[in-house]
Amino acid sequence: MRDWKRSTREYAFDGLQQDMRGAISKHIADYNLGDVLAGSLMCVETTSDKMKKDPVGGGEKNVVVVAIITARWLIWAIRGDRPGVTVMSARLADVVIQDYATTQFARMVPDTGFEVSGSFTDVSERGAAFIGLGQEPPARRFKQTVIDAVQAAKT
Repeated sequence: MRDWKRSTREYAFDGLQQDMRGAISKHIADYNLGDVLAGSLMCVETTSDKMKKDPVGGGEKNVVVVAIITARWLIWAIRGDRPGVTVMSARLADVVIQDYATTQFARMVPDTGFEVSGSFTDVSERGAAFIGLGQEPPARRFKQTVIDAVQAAKT
């Protein structure tokens, strides 16, 4: 059984909720990423609802992730049950993308989305992150767009 039920929809950046737009805009300004949204290829919002109960009662029960892919950047914002939005970004030339379904972990914990590994903005060490997606056509299109954009950024 899956741990999360995910639903992904495509959005225009201006159509996102204000707290997400604001946090992403602040991140872009704080790290001098420039006018990266002008070259946006696709933007999605994924709502994830926890399906399994946590035996100790902790953890998030609902998570919303907004992800934006441009020709040079991947930017994603995360909002859980607690107030506040966390934003991450990575230059496509500095990361590797792997479809989660192809990982060994996917056999133990079924899910959909992709893993990002490499250098993230303002993080001194290389890291990895999972971006969960639903199974709808926009989710599949977004994942393929990310994979294609990363390959193009490295050529």
